Formats: sequence, C-alpha cells, structure tokens
Amino acid sequence: MGSELRDARDGRLLWGLSPRLLEQAWRNSQMFQELRLTPQERAGTFGRVRATALLRTPAWAPVLQGFEPYAALCRTVDDAVADPRAVLTFPYDWRLSVEYNGRLLARAARRHLEAWTATATAEPALRRLWERPPRLVFVAHSMGGLVTREALDHHRDLVPDTRSVITLGTPFLGAAKTAVVLNGDRGSRLPARLLRGLQALAATLPGVHDLLPDYRCVDEGLEVVRLDPLMVEALGGDSELAAAAMARQSRMRAPGAVVMPDHRAVVGVAQETVQSIRISSAVATAQYEAFLTHSDGQLRRDAHGIPERRDRYGDGTVYRDAAHGGAVKPSYLPVQHGALAENETALKYVHAVLTEFDDLIGPPMGQGELGLAVPEAGVIAGVPWTIRVTGRTVPAGVSCVLTDTDTGRQVARARLAACEGELAATVTAPTPGLFRVVVTAGGITPLSQLVLAHEPDEDTAE
Repeated sequence: MGSELRDARDGRLLWGLSPRLLEQAWRNSQMFQELRLTPQERAGTFGRVRATALLRTPAWAPVLQGFEPYAALCRTVDDAVADPRAVLTFPYDWRLSVEYNGRLLARAARRHLEAWTATATAEPALRRLWERPPRLVFVAHSMGGLVTREALDHHRDLVPDTRSVITLGTPFLGAAKTAVVLNGDRGSRLPARLLRGLQALAATLPGVHDLLPDYRCVDEGLEVVRLDPLMVEALGGDSELAAAAMARQSRMRAPGAVVMPDHRAVVGVAQETVQSIRISSAVATAQYEAFLTHSDGQLRRDAHGIPERRDRYGDGTVYRDAAHGGAVKPSYLPVQHGALAENETALKYVHAVLTEFDDLIGPPMGQGELGLAVPEAGVIAGVPWTIRVTGRTVPAGVSCVLTDTDTGRQVARARLAACEGELAATVTAPTPGLFRVVVTAGGITPLSQLVLAHEPDEDTAE
C-alpha cells in the first residue's frame, strides 16, 4: 500500500490522502467503495485507477496500521548514486496481483537500465565516475519485494543485469494477519461498519490474497495445517484469488525458482506479530506464536505429542521467519513494519549496500531490542488508550511522545511506567486524525508507529 492511487478520469486522489482527510475517508466508507476491484478489473481490464507516486504522506489502514512515506528512502538512494537520473521510482497499483505488477516492473527496469547506460556512456563526466558498468539494484519495501521477485522470475534476462536486491520487511512467506483482515478481524473493537467495509474491500483484491501465509499456520490442536482456498473463502476471502496466490507461492518454492542476486533482507524483530491463527465457526483468532519444525519440515512435538510453539515476534505485520526470502544473512532491526523504509539504521544500510565495494554483514544493532505496541484498530479521539513498550522493565532513559502528523506538533508525552515485565503508558488523542507514537532510548534508533483516532461512534463490533 506504498503507492498513491488516483482516479484515472479526474485525477482525484484515492489513496495517499493527507492525514486531515484520512480519518474522514475511512469514516464515511468512501475509501472502501473506490478501492474495490470492479468486475471489469477482475476480468483484466485495468486503467480506472493509476499509481502515480510513492507515498508522500503517512497513511493508515484498519488492522494493517501505519505506513510511513518514502521521502527519506528516496533521498538516501539519490545521495548514493552519481546522478539522480540513475534512479527510477516504481509506484504500482497494490490492489492488483504481484504477478501483474512484477511484469510491469520488469519492463520498466529493462527500459531504465538501457536509458541510463546510454546516458552515462554519452556524457564524459559520468563515464569517468564509473566504478563498474551500470547494473540494477532493487530497493523494495514490503510487497515491493514480492513484485521484484516476480519481475526477476518472469524476465530471467534481468538476473545477470542485477547486482543486488535489498528488501525491507517483505512477507516472502506471507503474513498470518492477512487471514485476519479477510475475516474482518471480528475480535477487534473497530466499529462494525468499518470492519464490514474492510473485509468487503480486501475480499476483492488480488494483492491482498497474495499476502496470505505460505506456511503451516492454522492451529488445529494436535496438527498445524496450511490455509487452502476453501478455508480462505469460509473466512470471507475469495477462493479463486486465493488459489491463484497459492499457485504462485508454490511456484516460488519449486526447484528452479528464481534466486534474487545478492539478496539483502532487512527483517523487523521484537514487535508483537500475528504468526498463526485458530479457526472456529468461520472466525479466525490471531495467535502470537509460531510452530517449530525439524530440519525436514516435520513439526516438533513435546512428550505428549503436542506441537511446540514459540513467539518469534516480527515487525508487527510480518513475522521474522517469513521475511528472509532466502537471504544468506538477514539483518535484524527492532522496527515496526510501516516504518522500516524510513528508519535511520535501515537507511544507512541501504546507502552502504548501494555504495559498497565489499560484502557487508548488515546494519549495526543498538543495545537491546525495543518493541512498540499500539491499538491495531485505531483509537477513539478523547478516550484514553494504552501504549506498550517491550524490551525494557524500567522507564529510565526511555521517552515516548505522541505527535500530530498533520501539523508535526507534539500533543502528548506518555509517562511510561513498569507494568508486568514491560513499560506502559496511557495517552489520549485530542482530536480525530492520524498520530505518530515515537519511542526513544539511548543508543537505539527511535521506534515509531502510526495510529488513527476516530470520531466517537456508537456502532461498534460485537
């Protein structure tokens, strides 16, 4: 969801609204209706919606939470290259399938490499700066990593022309939270109309189904199984879209699947993350534990035959073991999913890879791993809510503030206190709108997450 989307007819912004307008759009269900795939789009006739730019303002979606803009990442990349013409940004319609967008990216990447090579060859000043012939480096956040892998798989001629692929929080094995989204997150405190709208929107989108978990994540007590298309349909998704997504996932696991050149995976850790689900009466309940397996893929069981489980954490959306994507040595950062592409340490790592001559082993880690948890469903303006910080048991040296993303003004300072082995604080968003929670501690890059404050609404989920 990292690209702005516009109505192709009148240029009206559909996704990427200013924080001031975002809460209103979710409240009146306008966003649900305009982003849903139409029957014509489902049949392959696209063009109603255009992806025009990478996100330039913070965004938020129910359950999925916050998405920070990409300005800092773009500046980092521009600073690492000899000339800004060497850089191509690739916004895409994230509603559509990863496979479709991968083919578009492959064509765009080939055109860009040829154009930049011609430019650099023709200009003596640029030619003198060459340390090596121009090759591609893909820098991708979240779903963008899946799109990149599809591009390289469908157009294998790009592989030898690619030096590196850097992925930030990409769900290579999917995200269990996707099943919760398709189920309408029935355990949430969100208003019922918002849950219904979210579920109905997600059920039409191939891009959402492409994020379904590609590992055994359904807890059946003594067994743990994979989701299948009929399960997805029972939860509220689309069986046809699920089958297509699972076929793609299977293809990427098969012998001969593309291997991304010099893949560098930055993986978020230490954040509470949905890792598995339990299904009862067509309701998916999120579980914050993953099931352990032996090297042959068989479940590890205790002395009573019960599958062993462990909280592996993640970035709040993608659990850590789902974000490797075959990288030889993943790099771990205690950062929320939506903020990975603007995190200072992650950006320094991207810059280092773009400018390196020798292999690096990953970004430096600060002492300890801070985790941040805020309400996934958003909050109600004027009503107190709780921020939780994990990885610390005493508040000394840890600060937490709430800022208004529209004005940049600090609206509250959270007074963290010890609470059951972690830190917690109660704050209040004064008005409806999009707010940013920022936690800082000595020696660690600030940790942040976005939270949307809704207007009070009596229509709540049961």
